[in-house]
Amino acid sequence: MKKSIFVASLFAAAVFCGSLVYAEDSEMKTENDYATIQLSNGLKIPQFGLGTYGSSEQQAHDAVLEALKDGYRHIDTAHAYRNERGIAKAIKESGIPRSEIWITSKLWPTDYNEGNGAQSIDMMLERLGTDYVDLVYLHQPVGDYMAGYRALEEAVRQGKVRAIGLSNFDLNEKVFEEVYEKAEIKPVIVQIELNPYAQRVEFRKKCAEKNLPVEGWFPLGGSGKGNETLFADETIKSLAKKYGKSPAQIILRWHVQEGFSTIPGARNPAYIAENIAVYGFSLSDDDMKTMRALNKERRFYNGTWESAQRFKDMKINY
Repeated sequence: MKKSIFVASLFAAAVFCGSLVYAEDSEMKTENDYATIQLSNGLKIPQFGLGTYGSSEQQAHDAVLEALKDGYRHIDTAHAYRNERGIAKAIKESGIPRSEIWITSKLWPTDYNEGNGAQSIDMMLERLGTDYVDLVYLHQPVGDYMAGYRALEEAVRQGKVRAIGLSNFDLNEKVFEEVYEKAEIKPVIVQIELNPYAQRVEFRKKCAEKNLPVEGWFPLGGSGKGNETLFADETIKSLAKKYGKSPAQIILRWHVQEGFSTIPGARNPAYIAENIAVYGFSLSDDDMKTMRALNKERRFYNGTWESAQRFKDMKINY
């Protein structure tokens, strides 16, 4: 049965580099007023979003339309997902003003090469049915990543992109440092695999030093074994019983309280509603420590920078 969303009515959240600070809010909150994360360029990204990796165009359309009804205002996609048109259709059908929805997409390595970036960004805008994208990540730290980054910087200057991020650049920290140092318009957020078993503590420290918030993909471990492993964890199951919540909600509440942006993927309407219903309760300080103690720095997707080299020439046919 679809679970109702308990709306946070007492708090406005300010998030800085993985730590979440709450302040009382004198006004009642609406279901659209979930926590946001302050970015270094002045923008605020909705902390909780819907991931669409692995969804077809139709599946993404249906999931996004459902998510927007449930109060989501942050949608994550990518050129490589090949579902941007379905997302554009859902946003249009929702009737929600474009200005109220945060759209994130990603530039694929074969789009990085000098001359390709600008055209690829324009094609992205066309597929998404919008004249700007709120955030665009470089998707992988391979290929001519600096040319891709320069294209994104120019798109920011032209108003086509509002913010730049780096996705999966934890695969090569030397490349991560290079892009950050050479950037004329600094990245404002980093996206990495992040979950209770892979809390990425050391890399998050490097991000914090640069005032870079972290957004986690596979926050529930991803589909298949990762998801099953986390949901079967005895500590997480015990906390779920204690709070009267599902294991997924305990995990996602941990993400929220740690100050991460999180983008769990879901297509089942019940799961879409369940996932975002994490603003009506809090884990105690002791239980947050218990969750942190689960860290094994064990990723469920074991890609490496070397294995990612195959993406340099992997063209995406949209």
